[in-house]
Amino acid sequence: MSSPSERYLAAAERVAFSKTRLYAFSQTLGFELDPFQREACEALELGSGVLVAAPTGAGKTVVGEFAVYMALQRGLKAFYTTPIKALSNQKYNELVATYGAQRVGLLTGDTSVNPHADVVVMTTEVLRNMLYANSDTLLDLAYVVMDEVHYLADRFRGAVWEEVIIHLPDDVQLVSLSATVSNAEEFGAWLDTVRGDTRVVVSEHRPVPLWQHVMVGSDMFDLFAGDIAFDESVPESGTGGSRAYEVNPELLKLASTEQKLNRSANWGRSGGRRGRRVPEPPRQALTRIRRASRPQVIAKLDSEGLLPAITFIFSRNGCDAAVKQCLESGLVLTTETERAAIVRRVDEAVQDIAEEDLDVLGFWTWREGLSRGFSAHHAGMLPTFKEVVEKLFADGLVRAVFATETLALGVNMPARSVVLEKLDKFNGEAHVDITAGEYTQLTGRAGRRGIDVEGHAVVLWQPGTDPGAVAGLASRRTYPLNSSFRPTYNMSINLIAQFGRGPAREILESSFAQFQADRSVVGLAKQVRSREESLAGYEQAMSCHLGDFSEYARLRRELNDAEKRASRTQSRHLRSAAATSLDRLRRGDIIDISAGRSLGYAVVLDRDESAREPRPTVLTQEKHIRRISVDDFQGPVEVLSSIRIPKTFNARSPKERRDLASSLRNALHDKRPPRRGTEHRDFVVPGGQQAERQITDLRRQLKAHPCHGCSDREEHARWAERWWKLRKETDQLVAQIQGRTNTIAKTFDRVCQVLDSYGYLETGGDGVAISPAGERLRRIYGDRDLLVALCLEQDAFAGLTAAELAAFISCLVYQAKREEAGVRPKMPSPGMEASVTIAVREWSQLTDLEEQHRLPLSGEPELGLVWPMYKWASGRSLQTALKGTDLAAGDFVRWAKQVIDLLDQLVKVPNIDSQLAARGRQAIGQVRRGVVAYAAVAE
Repeated sequence: MSSPSERYLAAAERVAFSKTRLYAFSQTLGFELDPFQREACEALELGSGVLVAAPTGAGKTVVGEFAVYMALQRGLKAFYTTPIKALSNQKYNELVATYGAQRVGLLTGDTSVNPHADVVVMTTEVLRNMLYANSDTLLDLAYVVMDEVHYLADRFRGAVWEEVIIHLPDDVQLVSLSATVSNAEEFGAWLDTVRGDTRVVVSEHRPVPLWQHVMVGSDMFDLFAGDIAFDESVPESGTGGSRAYEVNPELLKLASTEQKLNRSANWGRSGGRRGRRVPEPPRQALTRIRRASRPQVIAKLDSEGLLPAITFIFSRNGCDAAVKQCLESGLVLTTETERAAIVRRVDEAVQDIAEEDLDVLGFWTWREGLSRGFSAHHAGMLPTFKEVVEKLFADGLVRAVFATETLALGVNMPARSVVLEKLDKFNGEAHVDITAGEYTQLTGRAGRRGIDVEGHAVVLWQPGTDPGAVAGLASRRTYPLNSSFRPTYNMSINLIAQFGRGPAREILESSFAQFQADRSVVGLAKQVRSREESLAGYEQAMSCHLGDFSEYARLRRELNDAEKRASRTQSRHLRSAAATSLDRLRRGDIIDISAGRSLGYAVVLDRDESAREPRPTVLTQEKHIRRISVDDFQGPVEVLSSIRIPKTFNARSPKERRDLASSLRNALHDKRPPRRGTEHRDFVVPGGQQAERQITDLRRQLKAHPCHGCSDREEHARWAERWWKLRKETDQLVAQIQGRTNTIAKTFDRVCQVLDSYGYLETGGDGVAISPAGERLRRIYGDRDLLVALCLEQDAFAGLTAAELAAFISCLVYQAKREEAGVRPKMPSPGMEASVTIAVREWSQLTDLEEQHRLPLSGEPELGLVWPMYKWASGRSLQTALKGTDLAAGDFVRWAKQVIDLLDQLVKVPNIDSQLAARGRQAIGQVRRGVVAYAAVAE
């Protein structure tokens, strides 16, 4: 029982808390704040920035919502940024439901709703562009929420997050929301450096415990032994946070049985006279377990009460195939009432889409699957379709979703269970195992807060599954946040325009990328200091009273290296000579095999013409048939004699082998063969005399050195060898330090050299200024920013119609998922042919310059979208536009929105030609129609 003084203090704290904005905010929630939520919100109210790192579904967005609440209470603005448009749209709808449409806006590049509202939801790129343009919208901005801030590790778009963090006004409080990362403190330390006081709040506790399972056939096994969920187990003491676990022994037994089956199946065939076992090429892994089909997996989860579920399949085609399989199996997860509600909502959602487009979009199959309670979810789907799936899933009407991993990147779509079909995926180049961080991100969707008492992660058993490896993957929480930041052309020229070249360089050195590099340099420098101390000790130990032993040790190393080089050279030339002479052998030649297991005299029977190196078949004096190679000789092969072998000779006949061996001995009887080992004594190695002279000279210098006569010479030599080895290691560390010091600034300097060579920068009395062409580049954003600007300077856009302009723009934004055929397609018009020729020429010259300055190469113009975009912008139907292509409708819509985005940038470029601006606006209108206009969001 507490004391009176303790009760008094507790009461005083409650009174003080009741007067805070956090208390007022908490009264609007339908739940009590968790400790980590309260800690972060209190820090925010006290004026600190916060970094909140917590598992998916833990409720970290509450901290961002509190920032929005405080901004409105103070009469100021708040921006809520997200990495993808779908998440921006979702957050916009949530905030509108709370504060009303008048107070909330949405900006996603191609969508602008109430942009001057008190609260604006936007993609991070939009905020970056605002900062560079000094937009008036930034006035009265008090808070910026960066949701999914760990996205700054994304190698394609991650740099934008760092740009925003660095350039936000100092008086803006930053709320960074991240998945659980293993280096949150490091990221927080950087935020503290560039943004001022920042509180790091880390929570590894999942509000809904997660159970891990493996589905073997149609049977479900717990991955871990024990009576509590793995996430609830206590970390072992002294393990640095790693958790104690024991793998389910039943799974280990299954894996062991499967391994024995494969060993027995792959044990080779008999071969050779003594029946030796010769391993065969490995076969496909075998298993006695019959894998459940996708409909059976869903039916099993349904019977166990584990729906709704998200099944992650790392393939769009795989997701669509799963839906088809479920339809064909007759699977139904909904009641008649639910089916009617789903169909009504689906038909309402697509009522403005043309009937002919619905057929192209696979609408009827999608609608039938949804009505039965299951659907796919991937980037190839129309954004509208994905939005319907998300809403129906959130409302409990859709109970099984087959998704690619992109769903795990922020869309709020939790489930009771998550199924992983495989633990590897194709990354565009090869099949690779998923990481522990990816496993955590995917399975983090399991368990709905306030709905489920526990979540479930299910891994499907594959032939060769190792339960221990799965357990290790599930038990690790290693998800390091590493910067992908590098200066781009647009970023660099904007920084120079705003701050000047020198200050811009200093700003870039404050990036998280440089912060991480500098931190690693600190550790490397410490290692260098330690090694330098050891080197000084080694130098003392090898000192000699007769002379400079370091010089003597150098001569020894040079002699040793020269002898090794000479030996390698001789061996290489001897092997080459052996191969050449083997290739010249003919049937009946008698030779002396000087090495290998066939040592002795032999007669050549035939040659293997298909082998890369000559491998003649011979009969030895002992009547054995052998195949020989260069490994059986120590130099060139000499033909000692020759005998005639009958054409009818049968190597399988013991008698004929015996007779031929006798002929071999008779042929050698009158010829005295050379002594073994002397056959290549006269062989001259090219360059050998020069090498011998060098070796002789080094030996002479070594013997003449004063330290050669020291009685402790070998003891000194041992210390000298240690010194030399450590010196090499230390020099490598020093090189690493030099490579990591000022890396971002050095890259910026190289970018500036490219910009200067094109005349985008002008050097005058007041320093570096931006040329008119440079001012145009400042307003062009994207992976090919400089190439677009160069095309603008070379009039590549001039004379094109609106449809041609949209089609040409597509080649400057489009990036094919796979490498497309190298044949350049014919363009829709001579004007477009000329424009594409200019773009390709400028790209070629630019990449030459980038290669010269050791910069990443700009992407080549890609023509795979030109014809579909031209047809679409010309008013053709979606079916006609996509005919003959592999483009999914969702992909086409996404690329169309990027075409619109770049067209919008072009028409706003300073001093743009008025006719080009007019055609650009016309092109935007011709592309933004039908499904493109209707799609509210796109990834």
